[in-house]
Amino acid sequence: MVPDFDVVVVGAGQAGLGLGYHLQQSGAKFVILERGEIAETWRSQRWDSFAVNTPNWMNGLPGSPYNGIAPDGFYVRDELVESFERHAAAHELPVRLGMNVESVTPREDSDGFVVVAVDRDGQALSLRTSNVVVASGLMQAPKIPPIPGRFPDTVTQLHASDFRSADKLPDGAVVVIGSGQSGCQIAEDLILAGRSVYLCTSKVARALRRYRGRDLTEWMNDLGMFDHRIEDLEDPMMQFAAQPQVSGVGRLGRTVSLQDLQRRGVVLMGRLSSVVDGVLKTDDALADHIAYADEFSIEIKRIVDAYVVEHGFDVAPPEIDPVDVPAGPDVARAGLTTLDIDASRMHTVIWCTGFTANLDWLRVPVTDDTGQPLHV
Repeated sequence: MVPDFDVVVVGAGQAGLGLGYHLQQSGAKFVILERGEIAETWRSQRWDSFAVNTPNWMNGLPGSPYNGIAPDGFYVRDELVESFERHAAAHELPVRLGMNVESVTPREDSDGFVVVAVDRDGQALSLRTSNVVVASGLMQAPKIPPIPGRFPDTVTQLHASDFRSADKLPDGAVVVIGSGQSGCQIAEDLILAGRSVYLCTSKVARALRRYRGRDLTEWMNDLGMFDHRIEDLEDPMMQFAAQPQVSGVGRLGRTVSLQDLQRRGVVLMGRLSSVVDGVLKTDDALADHIAYADEFSIEIKRIVDAYVVEHGFDVAPPEIDPVDVPAGPDVARAGLTTLDIDASRMHTVIWCTGFTANLDWLRVPVTDDTGQPLHV
């Protein structure tokens, strides 16, 4: 029996839409299924002031390169979504919206697969296809780690994917758990709104936003850092490491550091360990977290400087970013390891602890024992 499609693409974000352009150019018969609207994850799981952390020149799609006036600037959430919509419309890609894929199974009558999706009216659609491309991303399901104890019922808890703006939160102080890119940017957003903020940190690298006249991502691209394969990593678990602290907020983005957040009013803490009898407790590793971030930034600059010398590039000399200056011991000493929830008037917790993949709907042997995609 002839399949309905050569390819079914699941997800209409940058990966699915970029692939769609190439499939169209090849003459393949294909469809892109999206559970919500185009770029649904960017729409529904990002806060109002969210800015992309990669510069605009990196965010073009195949067939739709960035051609605006700010290649070194950074899209905010709605601008990125609009760029994806323009791409889909300009190339007339066959995107079906509101189609939630519930299963992918092998065909029984021949090679290929059966994709079952349910539309917004609850109607199921079964599609036969020779190939399936999963472009739904690996950051779909919020991940909140278990901790001993529990927060009082007076505390509102939400994941970073549900945060929108400070004015939509209850009054009072906010605890942000996790100091990766999202945690630092949300802490900054809250401080700018005049909120009291406590940041539970973890071991996350950081780097300058710009160094020697270029954005960090330009150097990383030239150094081949985006080309590393999982099998090339010293430790395969490094694939799950948080992305370095950095921000796309501002015309050319900005450097982020824990010591700068402290100078601006954020109270730093160690890694959350428990909540017992209304008291939040962390470990005493704040100094280690700060040192790890500082050392990573120093190493990145060293690598770039060596690369410049090796190739004889004529670039700007090293510059000093005050936010990047390594922290002294007073930064960690000013941190906390305990916080009385009532006394601090803390009424909100924002979990910035990342996402996990949910690929249970793939009923084919393409995931490992942890549910992660196999790499072959």
